[in-house]
Amino acid sequence: EDPSLERHFKGHRDAVTSVDFSCAKKQLVSGSMDSSLMIWSMKPQMRAYHFLGHKDAVLCVHFSPSGHLVASGSRDKTVRLWVPSLKGESTVFRAHTATVRSVHFSSDGQSLVTASDDKTVKVWTVHRQKFLFSLSQHINWVRCARFSPDGRLIVSSSDDKTVKLWDKTSRECIHSFCEHGGFVNHVDFHPSGYCIAAGGTDSTVKLWDIRMNRLLQHYRGNSVVNSLSFHPAGKYLITASSDSTLKIMDLLEGRLLYTLHGHQGPATCVAFSRDGDFFASGSSDEQVMVWKTNFDVDYGDVEKPQKYDSSVDGTHGTGSEMDCGIHDKKTKTQDSGRTHEQQEEESSLANTLEHIMGQLDVLTQTVAILEQRLTLTEDKLKECLENQQKIIQNKMN
Repeated sequence: EDPSLERHFKGHRDAVTSVDFSCAKKQLVSGSMDSSLMIWSMKPQMRAYHFLGHKDAVLCVHFSPSGHLVASGSRDKTVRLWVPSLKGESTVFRAHTATVRSVHFSSDGQSLVTASDDKTVKVWTVHRQKFLFSLSQHINWVRCARFSPDGRLIVSSSDDKTVKLWDKTSRECIHSFCEHGGFVNHVDFHPSGYCIAAGGTDSTVKLWDIRMNRLLQHYRGNSVVNSLSFHPAGKYLITASSDSTLKIMDLLEGRLLYTLHGHQGPATCVAFSRDGDFFASGSSDEQVMVWKTNFDVDYGDVEKPQKYDSSVDGTHGTGSEMDCGIHDKKTKTQDSGRTHEQQEEESSLANTLEHIMGQLDVLTQTVAILEQRLTLTEDKLKECLENQQKIIQNKMN
């Protein structure tokens, strides 16, 4: 089946800039030029949460892996961490000296990477919002930064027309990819962790094998590519373009699979759900759309992209298919020695651990909020004491 439009959400009063699903698909977050975030429930008839706090446009949002926190970055130079509940409480920290364009949690939920117009990429601890280090070799605005699936690498894209790959431990730039002919708006890791894709103002999407630092695939379209997202199985890539379309690429065959029309303005952002069943898109038309994927019935295997030189109209060049050894295919067969009860017990344990991690996220976020309030109270007390001292001095004089 073809992808189908399931729902569309209206509530923002300006262009939607970023979208992301929670891990359990229960919620969808969107950020907007109207300076707000909205948390949409995937359950019918449930009201959305409208979060206000940023003083300027919200350009990026991302759910933590547990789904208990949402990070947002803004033109007001700050990053906020929100608890996605009715109260909508948040902690805020001055992250950069210019607009924050990208926020992304590591897969363990312990770290946050941010990217900014101040030309830097920064890494922070999540629970205390403590600054760890900066990556500073870009010479223009940094549009996007992402952790690799294993958290060891960081990839960033910039208006300096480069994509840079960084080692998180050594904090060194491992490689710069310079094939783009314009600003690079978005970059992300393939689920395997062994290749990356980037799209930009030169209307192209490029995929590289980061172990051999070579170009795997190249798609040329007719419009600026604003955002992209890999299907969790690794077989497909979806893009959002300024011509208002979403395009889905088949990475195994190296061709365009679908062009989706729905938005009435430039498509600014797109993201698959964590299981790949759905994807969401946002646009300058102020709408968030949720689509049912339909086209992929086998989510079990992470496939490797093949080498093609492809054009966006669906034809591919004469480049021969090549096994780049990106990764081994996952097997779906279960170990025959494991009983059904053991599998259920393991699943229950995993769910319990995830719940504990989620509660830890909320608890530490609550502590951070209380710490901020305590600091504000202390500041007010100091101000009152200073005022009282001035009054006493004036009376004595």
